[in-house]
Amino acid sequence: MSAFRVENGRLLDPDGDPFLTLGVNHADETNLKYPRNVDVWRRKYGSRASWIRDGVVADLRSWGFNTLGWTQEYVSGGWGEALDWFGDPIDLGHSTPWPAADLRSAGLPYVAQLRVQEIEDWNGYPAFRPMGGDNDGDFEVWCDYLARSVAGEHADSPDLLGYFLVDIPAWLPHASGADFPELRGLDPVGRDKKLYDVASRYYETIVTAIRRYDPDHLVLGDRYNGNKGIPEPVLRAMAPFVDVLSVQYFSDPTPEGRIRMRDDLAGWSEQTGGKPVVIADIGNWTPTELNPHRTGLPSQAARGEDYGAALDAVRGEPWFAGWHWCAYVENTGRGWGLKDPWDEPYRDLVGPVAEHNRRTVAA
Repeated sequence: MSAFRVENGRLLDPDGDPFLTLGVNHADETNLKYPRNVDVWRRKYGSRASWIRDGVVADLRSWGFNTLGWTQEYVSGGWGEALDWFGDPIDLGHSTPWPAADLRSAGLPYVAQLRVQEIEDWNGYPAFRPMGGDNDGDFEVWCDYLARSVAGEHADSPDLLGYFLVDIPAWLPHASGADFPELRGLDPVGRDKKLYDVASRYYETIVTAIRRYDPDHLVLGDRYNGNKGIPEPVLRAMAPFVDVLSVQYFSDPTPEGRIRMRDDLAGWSEQTGGKPVVIADIGNWTPTELNPHRTGLPSQAARGEDYGAALDAVRGEPWFAGWHWCAYVENTGRGWGLKDPWDEPYRDLVGPVAEHNRRTVAA
């Protein structure tokens, strides 16, 4: 079947034309079902199908986005003013991803998710499960289950962009001190040497399972934590199996911060042999009525200006395959969005965003 694919380091659509994925992450209907705003939900939508069609899809198209991104949403936990991935462990509860039927009904390119290991940087109680030794077969069985339950639902979909794996996995040491059994107790040099073997086992096993049930669609890989860094052995282990380098990166809203993002992404792409890069999560914020503590940019208009400046910093790079913006509707946890908690777009933000998106796609 025709599917999104990578050729010569470029992301192509099913027709073989260059494709720049511009997506929005964290669309979750429960952001409109708090006591403060459930009347908005009932009046405007009343059903999930209506919300997907008349809310999410209509909004994304009107703002120049072409992809439905990662659909899990942060719903609980001590986010704080800023996240220190090397500091005290945090625990951010997340919603479940959209079911396959909803993703397929949207009529937009979309991504699917496979949680291979529970090792996210935001997970205060990670479970680094063994992948070899006496438990070797267990990991293979788990990956086969994931593949047939997820890829089995999407293998014939022309709209599937590809499969993401784990959200910001802790390939660098986790803040909690937890680690893979094979890496525990090793000094930094020894851990780095052994890390390649562990990551190779991880990627080979899950991608082999995905290809068993879906040989056609892209594997977008882990959504690496670019702000924390990506170990070179992991990139080397990933390269033979994964099609696209996917990196979350929240750059400082300054020229220097944007240049650093560009240079970091370029370097990591080079380490993988020139794989195209999708910035899997990126965003900015400002104080709002619901979240006055979210200090950052001074206004929604400034967010729109920063959106364009950050996009301009990377859109001309040969490895840049697109980005997925964080997030859709503002809630009490995340504290920023393209729409306010009462489902009204932040006009000073979405107007410039739409203009920047259309300008970028047309270039």
